[in-house]
Amino acid sequence: MKYSMDTYRLYASEKNFASTIRVRVKMKKDVDIDVLRHAANVAVKRYPYFCKEIVLGSDGGYDMIPNERDVVVIPTTDKLPFLCTDEVNRHLLFLDTEGRDIFFNISHSMCGGRGALPWVMTTVYEYVVEKFNVTPDAPGIRKPDSDLLEGEATEPSMDFLTDEEPIYEYRSKKPVIMAMDYLNGIYNPFKRCPIYYLYTFEQKDIVNYIRSNDSSVAAFFLNTIAMALDKVLPQKYQYIGGEIAHNPAADIGLPNSHCDLLTHVHIDYDRKHLRDDVDKLGTITRSQIMLQTDSGLVNKQLRKLFTFWEELDKKNGLKEKLAFAAKNNPYEGKEAEHGTFISNYSGWMDWGEVADYVESYVIIVEGHILIEVTSMADKIFISFHQLIKDDRYTGAFNEVMNELGIPFKVEGPFPKNQTKHKLPQA
Repeated sequence: MKYSMDTYRLYASEKNFASTIRVRVKMKKDVDIDVLRHAANVAVKRYPYFCKEIVLGSDGGYDMIPNERDVVVIPTTDKLPFLCTDEVNRHLLFLDTEGRDIFFNISHSMCGGRGALPWVMTTVYEYVVEKFNVTPDAPGIRKPDSDLLEGEATEPSMDFLTDEEPIYEYRSKKPVIMAMDYLNGIYNPFKRCPIYYLYTFEQKDIVNYIRSNDSSVAAFFLNTIAMALDKVLPQKYQYIGGEIAHNPAADIGLPNSHCDLLTHVHIDYDRKHLRDDVDKLGTITRSQIMLQTDSGLVNKQLRKLFTFWEELDKKNGLKEKLAFAAKNNPYEGKEAEHGTFISNYSGWMDWGEVADYVESYVIIVEGHILIEVTSMADKIFISFHQLIKDDRYTGAFNEVMNELGIPFKVEGPFPKNQTKHKLPQA
């Protein structure tokens, strides 16, 4: 590939959805913006691959060059600045803060949620060090003065892939897509209301449950969202489709890569199975996750993605590249496979003693009936995303949790308040 891998997703249109990630960290005490500003600029030096700005290359393609300007930290407002503008020193990231909340905004082109979390954790660590004059024990957090991990800044390419053939390939059963919700959420100004709810669970409650039901944290939330939608969607639809992102970096020998190198796992739930025992549901879900994260299938999916990027490189001029990307993106269009909902799990993150200063953290992205699951210390958090303000979905999810005997706390709804990019023009 001609350009940095982190540039290719910049060609995706943001007309309907922002291609950014917003991480909300709620501290236990009000945030000192001056301390945070200094801490953020100390911490970001640990992540040189995030300190970039976008310029146009000789053939009109987006190119990344180093950006040594300060990272901007501002008070939270209803209208945040765009990434890549002078307001944020042309960075593809910035922070904003209000009360006890710290919001980390970063381009989805450079990383996914799990790729952003090490930067988030390093920044919060440095803030705690400076604000409270302590040195918390946090071996799982990358310190500002620590070296990059092996392969952390390495960008994969076609050379990392094998020609291994998959042992299994997903065939969509055409699950229900909530088309009317999306039409209202995108085009109807009277209905559009991008929001999220914040759920907090005790880890022990969910872990004890899944141990007795042949499940996992990832499978548990796929199952429970499907069970919730079964309560509210019309019975004429036979299948409810679950979707979860999988980062295959370790499968191609780059376990530490920051890159947002994702494939997707799909589970089409026949609605009659959603009324079976949860042990069977857990088995169905886990088996599909294992089959669809097989290295042969992952390599085939990535070859398709890298081929798309290599063909994009051959186009000359920004206009031609944007047109090609809009028409041929394998994640969009008629050939793309979509679920009814998405449930992503970034895994348990070891915050060490820094967790004593943090109340919660969640990942905020675009989507409708999309949840992002995070975990720290003895808590599991989810952000439950919607494009329209309709409490049927969270109401049904709450009902499922009550039926399963899983305690929880829910807060919100909160506005997403996501920024977008303002990229160079030809």
